[in-house]
Amino acid sequence: MANAQSLDFTNAQTSANMWVVNDGVMGGVSESRFRHDAEGVIIEGNVSLENNGGFASVRSAVAFAGGTVALEVKIKGDGKRYKFILRTDTSPRTPMYQADFVAAQGWHTYRFVPGDFRASFRGRAVEAPELVFADAKELGILIADKQAGSFRFQLQSVRALADLKAN
Repeated sequence: MANAQSLDFTNAQTSANMWVVNDGVMGGVSESRFRHDAEGVIIEGNVSLENNGGFASVRSAVAFAGGTVALEVKIKGDGKRYKFILRTDTSPRTPMYQADFVAAQGWHTYRFVPGDFRASFRGRAVEAPELVFADAKELGILIADKQAGSFRFQLQSVRALADLKAN
């Protein structure tokens, strides 16, 4: 688990601590995989709507310092919609917080603040307290929303900021 102000996915050890969670946990047949690359972890696969499926994701354990007010995520994408997810409890029976973004082609840094995240459970909005980054135990990136077909993005880093003016 990282207990730092950033996760550097150009580091092979950081990438090695990731895992896949796809719709197979609910009977779907979507596939995804990841592999380390010098520019960051490459995540790719195929989303299938068969068997009521339709999502693929990668996850990693995380711990952000108290006072974190924003997260910056550097990604090179494929133009599809993704969800940046955070979990404050790793039990599968608890909500997750998610913020939508479109992964632009070419490297792009996305900045997220707590108000960007909405709590959900199994894809449905639920009431929950506003997200506190220091409470996050797991992060992930998910593709869903009936976006059948292949996907590919590259994750370089997740950086915690204690000041919104940080560059």
